[in-house]
Amino acid sequence: MATKKPRWVVEKEQAKKAASAETVWLFGLHAVRDALQNPAREKLRLVVTKNALDRLGEAVVAEAGVEPEMADARKFPAPLDPQSVHQGAALEVKPLDWGSLADRCLGDGERVPRVVMLDRVTDPHNVGAILRSAEVFGACAVVAPRHHSAPETGALAKTASGALERQPYLRVRNLSDAITELQGMGYVVLGLDGEAEATIEQALEGRRDRPVALVLGAEGPGLREKTRETVDQLVRIPFAGAFGSLNVSNAAAVSLYAARAEG
Repeated sequence: MATKKPRWVVEKEQAKKAASAETVWLFGLHAVRDALQNPAREKLRLVVTKNALDRLGEAVVAEAGVEPEMADARKFPAPLDPQSVHQGAALEVKPLDWGSLADRCLGDGERVPRVVMLDRVTDPHNVGAILRSAEVFGACAVVAPRHHSAPETGALAKTASGALERQPYLRVRNLSDAITELQGMGYVVLGLDGEAEATIEQALEGRRDRPVALVLGAEGPGLREKTRETVDQLVRIPFAGAFGSLNVSNAAAVSLYAARAEG
């Protein structure tokens, strides 16, 4: 008689199977071109108009090893949202595998590591913009929980303007556990909170040579209680006026600049 598998084993196997079957449709010339040129990206299907293929470049498509399917712009067959500005190009891909938190956040040995962590930031446009800022400021990774965060989507990739292919975006099972893991690696973990007493600069005085992780919450709710309890310190961005506030993607960019290692 066969032994029945425990429920947690079955659920883990189902999740793994679902993840292996998951694909993403990227759209727009910039996002599609960057994905085609990324050797780490598994490409499955390319749908293009003649004009889009000319703009992408036949050499780029040929080197990517995917046969283009020619399409009419008025009857574009890729399964995209009707509102998507696809510019005649759509590419079905597998999500990128960036490896483990430890591997990515140890740094490159040249720059002191900086990491952005997102606590339930679900808007793909915000996350795409944060990936762009993280790339500009040389962050090791953007880290978010697997659930209650923006997955890889065409909209996220388009907003990221190519950064999705180059900037590690790690989806972890539990954000608090990830914070604890970074603390064990020597990171100073700062949570952004508009009501905090200390600014980012004050919190990092004399500690800019340490690896730093900045945790940002969703606009409105902010950081969850568990996250607030786990970080090393709550900090704020200093505003000139009494009612200052920033969109989360702008806050990420300002925070990364404020936390730069050479400051």
